[in-house]
Amino acid sequence: MSRGGDWRPSASRERLIERAALLARTRQFFAARGVLEVDTPLLVNAPVSDVHIHCAAVQLAPAAGAPPAPAALLFLHASPEYAMKRLLAAGSGDIYQICHVVRARESSRLHNPEFTLIEWYRVGFSLEALMEEVEALVRELLGRVGAERASERISYREVFARELALDPFTASDAELAQAAQPLGFAGAGADRDVWLELLMGSLIGPRLGREALTFVHGYPATQAALARLDPREPRAARRFELYCDGIELANGFHELAAPNEQRARFERDNAQRRRLGLPVFPPDERLLAALAGGFPDCAGVALGFDRTLMLATAATHIEEVLAFPTARA
Repeated sequence: MSRGGDWRPSASRERLIERAALLARTRQFFAARGVLEVDTPLLVNAPVSDVHIHCAAVQLAPAAGAPPAPAALLFLHASPEYAMKRLLAAGSGDIYQICHVVRARESSRLHNPEFTLIEWYRVGFSLEALMEEVEALVRELLGRVGAERASERISYREVFARELALDPFTASDAELAQAAQPLGFAGAGADRDVWLELLMGSLIGPRLGREALTFVHGYPATQAALARLDPREPRAARRFELYCDGIELANGFHELAAPNEQRARFERDNAQRRRLGLPVFPPDERLLAALAGGFPDCAGVALGFDRTLMLATAATHIEEVLAFPTARA
């Protein structure tokens, strides 16, 4: 088919109306709670270091008549997190953002390289208080689908015990590999986190959130990303994920505020990127400077808006809730 043959949107007009209604409801939700809407740049100076996220690079052409010079490499943000944390450090108070983000290598029923996140940060909130607020917003957006479900809070350790009869903190690599056999993944030389993430993403996660909005908390410290560690259980991070109908909707943290620890995590991520043959880039020095300047105690979360809309409208593919997916862009 020629490119001109797929000019029509992939979402129906009715779905576009529902999309607009849910965006309006989101803004009403935060306005009622006094949370400030912000807008940060799509083009950023540094990509995220997470080995599971692949950022798109952009080179801007020099201005006409400008002397030749190496083009500066910029990136399309995969999350507005770094910029929003700079606002928090500058005294913004509670903030949220609804924005498009771009992640390469992501295309499936639940993935489009460009998608919409709702990301917000609450100063002085505990992780538990943030889970309550996430649940309130998700119920508001899901409507009847949310009203039909209870909610549950379960630790990462408990959900592994319940679903696979394994303790993720003490099970041997051989036991984890054995549990992953149904997935057909050989994984020779894979480290623990590869096994754990495979089991969570492919076996456990799809079973969650069928009867209740399921919050899984206490992820391994090795998967802390930008979260603090749990002082009561140093093997666990102050991080949660929300599942509904087997779909991961949200990822939240009690945010790390220590610049030296954040730099060390960036360096560990880059070391792993080198081992995996992935691109390595310098850390975001502006973010590290903001953390050093005085970052408030806060909790933050990113919620996948398109996936939430899919559940609210009984869509089976993300393209049904997007005007134009990347394949038709």
